[in-house]
Amino acid sequence: MKRMAMTLDTFTRSVEAKSLPRVLQMQSGYYFQGSVYELYGREGSFSCGELLKVIGISVTRLIVELQSEGSKSITVDLSLDYPGLFRIVADKRPYTSIKEIVDSVCISPECLGQPEFYCPKKLQLPEGTIQAEESFKLTALRTEHGDSHVDCEVTRKDSKHIFTVKLSHTGEFYECADDQFYTLGELVEWKIPKGRKRTVTWAKSLPSKEKCMSELPEDYSGELVLTPVYELQTVSKFGKNVVFIPSTLDVEVLDVTEECDGACFMQPLSFRDVFAKPREFFPFKAEVIKPPSQVQEELGFLKSSKQVIVHSAYQAKRILASEIRSEAQRRFLIPVSYNGRFKRRPRTFPTAYDLEVAKSNMEQLHVVATRAFETHYEGLSSVLVGDQYLVHKMETSEVIYGDKRKTVEALACEKMVGKKHEAVLIPMCLDGGFVEVVHDKKQYMLSDICHRFALPFNVKVSMRDLSVKEDLLAGATGLQLEEEITDPYLIVSTPDLAQCWEVPVNRTNMALQLLERWNGPKLTQGEAVRSAVEEIGENCYFTLRRYANASVLPPPRPPKRPQKHSEDTAKLPPPRPKKSESPHTANTAKPAVPTSRASSCAEQNPTPPRNETSNTSLVTVPDSGPQKATGEENSPQHKTIKQDDDGTNDYEYIDEDELASIRRKLNDQSTHSKRKTISTFAMQTAKQV
Repeated sequence: MKRMAMTLDTFTRSVEAKSLPRVLQMQSGYYFQGSVYELYGREGSFSCGELLKVIGISVTRLIVELQSEGSKSITVDLSLDYPGLFRIVADKRPYTSIKEIVDSVCISPECLGQPEFYCPKKLQLPEGTIQAEESFKLTALRTEHGDSHVDCEVTRKDSKHIFTVKLSHTGEFYECADDQFYTLGELVEWKIPKGRKRTVTWAKSLPSKEKCMSELPEDYSGELVLTPVYELQTVSKFGKNVVFIPSTLDVEVLDVTEECDGACFMQPLSFRDVFAKPREFFPFKAEVIKPPSQVQEELGFLKSSKQVIVHSAYQAKRILASEIRSEAQRRFLIPVSYNGRFKRRPRTFPTAYDLEVAKSNMEQLHVVATRAFETHYEGLSSVLVGDQYLVHKMETSEVIYGDKRKTVEALACEKMVGKKHEAVLIPMCLDGGFVEVVHDKKQYMLSDICHRFALPFNVKVSMRDLSVKEDLLAGATGLQLEEEITDPYLIVSTPDLAQCWEVPVNRTNMALQLLERWNGPKLTQGEAVRSAVEEIGENCYFTLRRYANASVLPPPRPPKRPQKHSEDTAKLPPPRPKKSESPHTANTAKPAVPTSRASSCAEQNPTPPRNETSNTSLVTVPDSGPQKATGEENSPQHKTIKQDDDGTNDYEYIDEDELASIRRKLNDQSTHSKRKTISTFAMQTAKQV
């Protein structure tokens, strides 16, 4: 059967990525005489009958159509590195079979490659029934005994059930709504179905968006329809360079893969291709076909070297960290082998729930309240500015709320009043503020911090890493070590082994040509292999953070204001306290609302870190007079103790004796004020008599 020629664009949209590489023969089109004409690294014309091997297809940019009511739609171009995060609008067009879904979307073990669908009707399967409109997640595509099927995962009451669905299963299947947000690069790689457009909306603008040149209207908040523009990565039969061809080039091609020997073409490998090779493939010597356009200073040998040695591939540990400052934060990936030293910095906690998460068995968590909070639960303690607590654990307590007795979760603490300690329970929904009192002035290695303390953890570089020319972390005012992640790396060296570094796979864009197996000394992780601190962008940071706190439960919802009751309403007896405590009577003050918080650049989940702190922490202490447990807007005039980052005014460590002295002064002032008020009242009464 004679095959028909097709346009290059038709071939690009119909070919499956897993079927690459493919060999194409040019059939017709506008071209100059001779062989390949190269224009700025992109192909402009070809000779008829010329053979090209397609080794990859990528999206270079997106055509964005802005949907506006009552006027013509606007079309603009966006590059894939455009800063910003987007939410997906579920596709309303149904899929008619499981095979159509599999042919259109990406399915993989990665979290981004597990799309969710639902069917309006029941699905009767060998393992059971998927109910009508019950969502199921496609987790894997498998072939057994010549029969292909997909594994589906259904979550019911916190338990997961696995079903098997054949590709031949027909019906109407709709895409489920997706509450995650994605960068443009992630949308292109995972979330644009083949043969369909993708509609998205803005989810979050990143700080770097202001510096980006774009034709997108600043005030636009509607839907955006994304259409990818493709580019083919090819190699010619006699060339050594990778040639990039736009899919819109006006030529016709014929797929001759079955008739042509593809082994005669060059075999360039990207870093991702190399990482996917089996262990027996390493080590090998390779020629640098395409050096990286941008690389950090320590890895500069990748741009200048003609040949390199790739020793091994593995998942390496990194600590994701953010600079502690209010704006223009820098983000870092720090290797555990970092040789600098750190000192601890106080952490801030917006709620009692954060105290519960941050407590550790290694040491007692000591905090000072920076905001007042009055509870509406009779049996739980209110919090005043300046109160000090030693945090113990979360427990349940029986309290009175309004006229009803109920069981709530509370945080058991020791309230420090001078040298005395009083056992109290504070509500988990407390929306106040706490700052940590740091007694530890030791210097720590990064590996020690990861072993002894729970993340997130605040530190400051006290001694820079002397093994590198310039330490990126030394200039940071403070760092929040957020979490430990793993990321793919290759050990790459120069042929003489003078330079040997861990090189990130997902953030290094270069191509290699395999030359021969390396028979020299094989280097592994930790043996003369150096690791560099990486400064990453906002897009990469939010990708790495996407599912960081997915397993952490949100804080409990704050209580509603109790309803007023008549005087003859019978009062309930007080609850049975679990510990010696002083119940506080609730009043009608408006309850505080806890601060809302959200929960990887490559294969890991996004959200800003839980405890965002600025470079200046404030500990507020009332000036004088009796304290009242009210919000900040009703608090008396207060003084501010400022924890500055300047070395000449270092208030990083709060001395407990000084705090005790402040508390004694406050108590004396409060007592004096009360006596003065009583004497004034007595004099006024005597005059009236």
